[in-house]
Amino acid sequence: MIRLDSVSRVFQVGDQEVPALDSVNLAVGRGEYVSIMGPSGSGKSTLLNIIGLLDRPSSGRYFLEDRDITALTDEEEAETRRNRIGFVFQFFHLVPRMTAAQNVELPMMLGGVPPKIRAERVAAALDAMGLSDRADHRPGQLSGGQRQRVAIARATIMQPAVLLADEPTGNLDRASGAEVVHVIERLVDRGITLVVVTHDPELGGRARRRIRMVDGRVVEDSASNTASYSPTGP
Repeated sequence: MIRLDSVSRVFQVGDQEVPALDSVNLAVGRGEYVSIMGPSGSGKSTLLNIIGLLDRPSSGRYFLEDRDITALTDEEEAETRRNRIGFVFQFFHLVPRMTAAQNVELPMMLGGVPPKIRAERVAAALDAMGLSDRADHRPGQLSGGQRQRVAIARATIMQPAVLLADEPTGNLDRASGAEVVHVIERLVDRGITLVVVTHDPELGGRARRRIRMVDGRVVEDSASNTASYSPTGP
């Protein structure tokens, strides 16, 4: 599903080159549930951005579904990102003036999905998230957990192969965080590949595979047992 071959990323800061990833080799299979952990500056967010086609490696090659992503044009890359990858962020990134239903519908509008199909998918997605009665509410009228569930519905409405979650519980209280974790974990049962970046050791430990990064390198890659989750939160 995901394969990185000797991927490095170097940022230019003034007249200095700052390495963020150092020859990372990584393979993630279809339907895997993987967490990426490490201290600040370890390269985990840079790695997530490259997997999500929000950034490009300085060197090395990246394959998604056996397709060499590093060889794509900008237009092909944007299409792949829109149709094959979903994103869930710590701060939701919902459009404030849009309702929950409109936020979920947005990727399909950009993707040219016909209105009738859009309406059917939005209704089904909100129902699956337990938010049918919140369809006409704007983000400011929703709780943090509800906003994150809207964000998950939006991230998965195009039926992506990969879901990337960057600190998905970091802005939630404990109860809402646990609820969101259970929602995204159910997606793995549907065959989606889930990659979670987190500082929370309890959340990271739930993944079936745990990757730890230090100084732009993978220093640990191991399986872990799923445990009960009670996230640290505000």
